[in-house]
Amino acid sequence: MTIQRRRRLIKRQRSSVGLALVAAISFLAGMTDAMGLMSLGDFVSFMSGNTTRASVALIQADVARGVLLIGGLSTFVIGNAVGVMVSIRFRPHSVLLFVSVLLACAALLADRREMQFLLLILAMGAINASVEQIEGLPVGLTYVTGALSRFGRGLGRWVMGIRNTHWVIQIVPWLGMMAGAISGAALVQKIGSLALWIPSAAALLLTAVAIQIPRRWQSRFIQHR
Repeated sequence: MTIQRRRRLIKRQRSSVGLALVAAISFLAGMTDAMGLMSLGDFVSFMSGNTTRASVALIQADVARGVLLIGGLSTFVIGNAVGVMVSIRFRPHSVLLFVSVLLACAALLADRREMQFLLLILAMGAINASVEQIEGLPVGLTYVTGALSRFGRGLGRWVMGIRNTHWVIQIVPWLGMMAGAISGAALVQKIGSLALWIPSAAALLLTAVAIQIPRRWQSRFIQHR
């Protein structure tokens, strides 16, 4: 086997592992977001929606809800920052462990809805730092508007004769989030607030899986600048 062929094989394997991880994390994000929406009435990962909801709440003089949602937006930003810090200081899989702990704390606070809401948002912000790119191509984990936009633009270029098909991977996080949201909604209907323990267990399981990924591969899934 030539060196170039070996490199191509490793790149293909690394990409496949990365995409599988993206799908699993997006599934977790979709599940958590659906549970948050059904249990608390607002999104915990879809900050575009919460931005609009906060604006509408303030215009309608629902100041308490507006302030809570704005606090959620700030918490999401902080979660992303903390996630990056954990990823750089330790390893990307450490972010998943951190998220698991946050989700468990949120599940424990079923009687303190505002704190539960903010903890879920903090977790969904942080999880974005676990995988940021696949072979240099950006991916989103807790939101799919950007992914669908990149998919659509790639499709348009393909129709116009530009045969770069890297854009196809952008459908992966959408599929993961859709499947996760369906599962999350079904779980809330069946077991109510206890369903929030499942994302924590899922994040812990993902941590155990991610630990097995070679360190050099994990370093390719995050940005260094």
